[in-house]
Amino acid sequence: MKKLILAVIVISILILALLVLKPNTILKKKKINKSEITTTKKEKDMMEGVSLNFHASIKIEKEGKVIYFDPYRITEALNDADYIFITHSHYDHYSESDIKKVMNENTKFIVTSDLENKVKMLGAKDITVVLPDNEYKVGDLTFEAVPSYNTNKTYHKREYNWVGYNVLIDGSKYFVVGDSDVTEDIKKVKCDVIFVPVGGTYTMTDNEAAFLVNEMKPKYAVPIHYGVVGSIKNAENFINELDDSIKGIILWKIL
Repeated sequence: MKKLILAVIVISILILALLVLKPNTILKKKKINKSEITTTKKEKDMMEGVSLNFHASIKIEKEGKVIYFDPYRITEALNDADYIFITHSHYDHYSESDIKKVMNENTKFIVTSDLENKVKMLGAKDITVVLPDNEYKVGDLTFEAVPSYNTNKTYHKREYNWVGYNVLIDGSKYFVVGDSDVTEDIKKVKCDVIFVPVGGTYTMTDNEAAFLVNEMKPKYAVPIHYGVVGSIKNAENFINELDDSIKGIILWKIL
């Protein structure tokens, strides 16, 4: 009887020690919730001054500079662009009427080779022509041109040399993917904020985009390229499929 009591005491002491010293071996780990993730001031500041005008038309205002990517359906002629980046020549990315609303005599243009003569005809004076897989410095900005193309469609062929842009702005990297499917070229890009197409048909789908972003692990992910093709539902599906560690933000909703 004494041996039994002694055994019970020893076992009780061992259980108590495990609970005190190694609670995670007994208690189930709590699932991370997005609302519980600590966000630093720098991370919050990353999305300040960032807007999606329509479809894939992005505007970033940082450090006193105004940067446009593929300006399209601009409602007001502000002529405030310090930089205009164009990913490729399709009408919903290269729109001359909208470019005229944001450009001025000092605007720096960053374009693909098939657009050089076209922007010259618009009156652009400062033009940088880019090729995929190259790094550039224009004015105060450094960036890399990333190949953007289809793998199972013919709308955006790799040989067209169309691109996305991964731009260093105020200490953070903003990656505008352009019109692309999921590729190994994109997977290699390191960025803090990604703007990724989700509308399907001409680009990757919302499911494919979420899979890609979850592998890349940026801090923020913004769905684009819906409205002309795709819908707000694609943007919502994309957000819902992101890992908890990635903050998905819908910057534009279709009314």
